[in-house]
Amino acid sequence: MSDDNVLIKARDLSVHFPLRGKKMFAEAQVVRAVEGVNLDIARSSFFGLVGESGSGKTTLGRALLKAVPITRGTVQYDDGEAQIDLTNVDKKQLKDYRTRAQLIFQDPYAALSPRMTVRDIIAEPLEVMGLTKTREETDARVREIAEKCRLNLEHLRRFPHAFSGGQRQRISIARALVSNPRFVVADESVAALDVSIQADVLNLLKEIQQEMGLTFLFISHDLSVVAHICDHVAVMYLGRLVETAPTRELFNNPRHPYTKALLSAIPSLDPDAPKTAQKLIGEIPSPTNPPPGCKFQTRCPNAINICRVDEPKLEHSSTGHEVACHRWQELMNTM
Repeated sequence: MSDDNVLIKARDLSVHFPLRGKKMFAEAQVVRAVEGVNLDIARSSFFGLVGESGSGKTTLGRALLKAVPITRGTVQYDDGEAQIDLTNVDKKQLKDYRTRAQLIFQDPYAALSPRMTVRDIIAEPLEVMGLTKTREETDARVREIAEKCRLNLEHLRRFPHAFSGGQRQRISIARALVSNPRFVVADESVAALDVSIQADVLNLLKEIQQEMGLTFLFISHDLSVVAHICDHVAVMYLGRLVETAPTRELFNNPRHPYTKALLSAIPSLDPDAPKTAQKLIGEIPSPTNPPPGCKFQTRCPNAINICRVDEPKLEHSSTGHEVACHRWQELMNTM
């Protein structure tokens, strides 16, 4: 990918959270939520991030928003108008970045204040960031973004308890988009919704992305949703990226054993189809004490001695496919 087309570039990105021990002189433990991530997100793309619960997806998304402290590495943002180094940013630059990068929360019920009207919820970013000068200008912007998110004008006078889950999520989307951002992190933004409502919200996100030229980082554990909406997909395990590729390439030609196991678990619409799910033995290891070598080696059926000693790096191919596995070529040849 050309650097001129990259909106977010992360290099060796790590996020650690220290844990306080009960004993005064006990050795401090560290949660390695994200470890050594290299990632490029292209402008105007829908980039998917998948993995099990506890793999570090949400922490990575928040690190790219500068919402959690970055322990090591660099994150650079470049939308053609502004270039911001998030690892060395002052208050003025961070305030500017907040107008350009926003987050859509997972739970539409907990994300909205029950004491504020929909109008006030959507208008809050404009008022806090000082993006509008008068109430009339604020109201005009709120009505404009509400219409794009399929909210009626009478909805603006109501409180969140009067709405369904899908409507609340559209309110959350409107709040995230009212500052006219360039980069949006959608953290499991349809996971709490019914299937029919999920489709409606996903189609809305895609329409808005194309209309406004937005770049989305779409975090999800639902691979069928990712296949429907994303252009490029990264697979995360225990804080590391184990595979990245264009969506069609990843689904048609998975290379990492973990990716293959995730794809095999997608339920089929055919009730008579043979069950092909690959069962992973054991649980995801603790991020406070990750195993040596490949972090997936404790659950991988193809692990050998080198996997238990040497951690694989992401290998790049001409198709834009990257995989971190010592044996992926060998395993592909034997299939």
